[in-house]
Amino acid sequence: MSNNHNLQYDGTSFIIDITNTFTKVTSKYTNNAKRRWRFAYTAIYSRRVMLSLAQEVISRKNPKLFHTQSSSTTLDVIEPLITRHNGTDHYSLVSHDVDRIKLADMVKDKSLKSLGEFGGVEGVARVLGTVPKMGIVGSDDDVSRRIELFGSNTYKKPPPKGLLHFVLEAFNDTTIIILLVCAGLSLGFGIKEHGPGEGWYEGGSIFVAVFLVVVVSALSNFRQERQFHKLSKISNNIKVKAVRNGRPQNISIFDVLVGDIVSLKIGDQIPADGVFLSGHSLQVDESSMTGESDHVEIEPLREPFLLSGAKVVDGYAQMLVTSVGKNTSWGQMMSSISRDTNERTPLQARLDKLTSSIGKVGLAVAFLVLLVLLVRYFTGNSQEKKGNKKFQGSDSNVNDVLNSVVSIVAAAVTIVVVAIPEGLPLAVTLTLAYSMKRMMADHAMVRKLSACETMGSATVICTDKTGTLTLNQMRVTKFSLGLENFIENFSNAMTPNVLELFHQGVGLNTTGSVYKPSSGSEPEISGSPTEKAILMWAVSDLGMDMDEMKQKHKVLHVETFNSEKKRSGVAIRKDSDNRVQVHWKGAAEMILAMCTTYIDSNGARKSLDKEERFKIEKMIQGMAASSLRCIAFAHTEISGSEENDYMIEREKKTLQEDRLTLLGIVGLKDPCRPNTKKAVETCKAAGVEIKMITGDNIFTAKAIATECGILDPKDHANAGEVVEGVEFRNYTEEERMAKVDIIRVMARSSPMDKLLMVQCLRKKGHVVAVTGDGTNDAPALKEADIGLSMGLQGTEVAKESSDIVILDDNFNSVATVLRWGRCVYNNIQKFIQFQLTVNVAALVINFIAAVSSGDVPLTTVQLLWVNLIMDTLGALALATERPTKELMKKKPIGRTEPLITNIMWRNLLAQASYQIAVLLIMQFYGKSIFNVSKEVKDTLIFNTFVLCQVFNEFNSRSMEKLYVFEGILKNHLFLGIVGITIVLQILMVELLRKFADTERLTWEQWGICTGIAVVSWPLACIVKLIPVSNQHSFNYTKWLKLLVFKIKKAF
Repeated sequence: MSNNHNLQYDGTSFIIDITNTFTKVTSKYTNNAKRRWRFAYTAIYSRRVMLSLAQEVISRKNPKLFHTQSSSTTLDVIEPLITRHNGTDHYSLVSHDVDRIKLADMVKDKSLKSLGEFGGVEGVARVLGTVPKMGIVGSDDDVSRRIELFGSNTYKKPPPKGLLHFVLEAFNDTTIIILLVCAGLSLGFGIKEHGPGEGWYEGGSIFVAVFLVVVVSALSNFRQERQFHKLSKISNNIKVKAVRNGRPQNISIFDVLVGDIVSLKIGDQIPADGVFLSGHSLQVDESSMTGESDHVEIEPLREPFLLSGAKVVDGYAQMLVTSVGKNTSWGQMMSSISRDTNERTPLQARLDKLTSSIGKVGLAVAFLVLLVLLVRYFTGNSQEKKGNKKFQGSDSNVNDVLNSVVSIVAAAVTIVVVAIPEGLPLAVTLTLAYSMKRMMADHAMVRKLSACETMGSATVICTDKTGTLTLNQMRVTKFSLGLENFIENFSNAMTPNVLELFHQGVGLNTTGSVYKPSSGSEPEISGSPTEKAILMWAVSDLGMDMDEMKQKHKVLHVETFNSEKKRSGVAIRKDSDNRVQVHWKGAAEMILAMCTTYIDSNGARKSLDKEERFKIEKMIQGMAASSLRCIAFAHTEISGSEENDYMIEREKKTLQEDRLTLLGIVGLKDPCRPNTKKAVETCKAAGVEIKMITGDNIFTAKAIATECGILDPKDHANAGEVVEGVEFRNYTEEERMAKVDIIRVMARSSPMDKLLMVQCLRKKGHVVAVTGDGTNDAPALKEADIGLSMGLQGTEVAKESSDIVILDDNFNSVATVLRWGRCVYNNIQKFIQFQLTVNVAALVINFIAAVSSGDVPLTTVQLLWVNLIMDTLGALALATERPTKELMKKKPIGRTEPLITNIMWRNLLAQASYQIAVLLIMQFYGKSIFNVSKEVKDTLIFNTFVLCQVFNEFNSRSMEKLYVFEGILKNHLFLGIVGITIVLQILMVELLRKFADTERLTWEQWGICTGIAVVSWPLACIVKLIPVSNQHSFNYTKWLKLLVFKIKKAF
């Protein structure tokens, strides 16, 4: 027995204890009701306790006789603790003895026997201290206690990669390892030859430079990993509708507790393990858990168990949560899965190929430099700083020879390090992470990295209407009864019997709920925007009491709304007359087609002949042309023998769909969003075509499309621009392919029509983005190049099928995603142009200098510093540029277009040629021109080279515009990185002379370096005036492969 009760088992004290305990519960009832309740409960409770005591006594003598043992005995007598505070009852768990393992196993094993031992679903609710229809009714302490007893709705995930992982990953690079070996050898030889005081400089400098490159690279990757991990956590934060303290609440899936009552509808993911509490026609897809593709029909008696992670495919329900987090099957499965965050996007794959090709060229050049330097060294053509030959045959010191060879190898390897554009993958990671963060602020959450860049290539956007182009703030503005329209005093237009039918049709044929106002006069309504608008109309204007409707009627069968049929139905029986009533609600013309009679304004039922039907159709068209969404209500009554026929049909899960009576039609106004038209125009100016695909009728669709700017009001009557889904579906394949580009609006479409349009567009070579919010939209979202689901009204199935979630359901955010997609691609191209300029210049300068003079002007440490500037700092500066207005004035970027365009080749070759020419002049004639020593001349070359890259970073901000400083003051990161680069360069030259192998420069020499570097600005302006062809005549990939082949063949 539970010690918390402290029950005395003599008759008097037991009855007194029971009576005292339930006095608190029944205080609000009348004395007679209180006495009846006490008597009934005492009888039932006494019986259960006596049986439990008997079982416990017998089980001590024969433990095998009762396999349930003490856990079920304890649970059998646990009741919720009810306390009264400030006039309010508070419910909470009474004992820590609740067996959470048994609760969890009951659902995992789908054990009806275990459920029976708890006393059914009601018994589980009682054990968990949950009040049906009220949910968890308790204080914050009770919530904390539930978390303590049952855990939170989270599961252990593999920890994100730490900083050490990225440091080791950076060290695990062949070129870095070779450099470290060279640094070690150089350090050893240097100390042996010059002593510890002077001999460590060269080797130690390489060590420090390599360490800096590794640490900066590791920190960058670590930061981006944390960013992706954070965004992933946000994307998993599903909103769940729960009932607590009798009020509906939207809570995070992570805040779901054992004992919560959670509302489920089509498309929802079940947030935790639990049991069916109430609802109709619930079917779930458990394939993610069990692998079974067949949908499971949930029934209160035979199949009441709901598994976390399953998807609702039909019906609606409320569930009672029994297990959360790691105690669920889903939690256990997900805890064992290690998620791979190394998703490679198409752009990253293309950059990997480019990096590989450039790296091979760099490797070939480095090998040539190594060969030339070694030959020159051993033939006596290399000289020391004092002018003496470095190699003097047999007279040379072995240590000197080895040290020189190590220095040559280090120089060659450094060329490889600089030549390989390792910054390209980093730049992609940085720009994707930055774009994802900024897009989140702009109400778009990226679920798949590839969607960021793919969106930049989008040529067509297929968008929904409701909630995307419109505000999704519906209200009833017009009502038609018979052949008359009403815009106010709706209830006065109906006779009492018609009003009652409307109450039934609205209050019982809905997935929404009405809650009595906690304060004020406005009721609290939940449900879809359409349901909420109709319920508010019925409550406010028709005087409907939803609770009273539910109490007086029994719901027999429900057919929930789906986007194929565009209607929902319910069969009910009124308690007073025992007759079956069938109510339908849905798209006006579809409901009208099911009707043979209608109710006129006097409440009389009339036959719906052709003439009357035509008039009502015209009425619907008139309302639709005013941008109203038309919802019709129909009804039929079944009695006598028909009821027996109905019960047979009910077993087949169908409702009567013909010979109905049209009750009336409501017109819902859903205004367009204020910025929608501007966003549509922006997309059109960017060369992106907008197609509206909606379930509304063709007249509503035309009106909204014209209002939003999708259709031109002057010529929207063009043949073929507006079609209905059935028409498009019935086209032949050839007709669809011929007309798909012309179509601007598709009305009365089903999700399969949307899928068919996406398939046709993709076959024609379009890059298609599609918006969707329903479960049935999942195929189209997956088929599209970019799937955009809605965050507010979208189902979890739709979100999981999408690449990007539009958090505010706003088309303006779709246009923002398009802008960011182009920005990602543009930023990568800017960085490629910047980095290849450095690569080409560094390779050519060192190669020519090595071949001609046997020496390289840029040392190992200097080249590693340049590598740091152009790889990490350059990527940070250029990969985080915000989108510009000019991006939305260009045509979409073709997915097959080369990464390096003719414009980029023009810019980078001009800058690289200038740098090569100037620096080679300084290399060969610098001593005489500036009248300086070789050491100062080499420092001038190094300093000028770095400053050229700094000024060229500004040029890379825009590949075509002459003015590259637009918005520069807003980009604090860019300015900060340029400032840091300049400061570090000054330190390298002036203070770290031995580390960087430099000499101090005078103010005049700094002015010369700056003057040479700043010429890159006017040079860029002149070069940008040179026109280039849009034809991609220069295929860099083929050129690089040919060059590598020639070099291999030469050796």
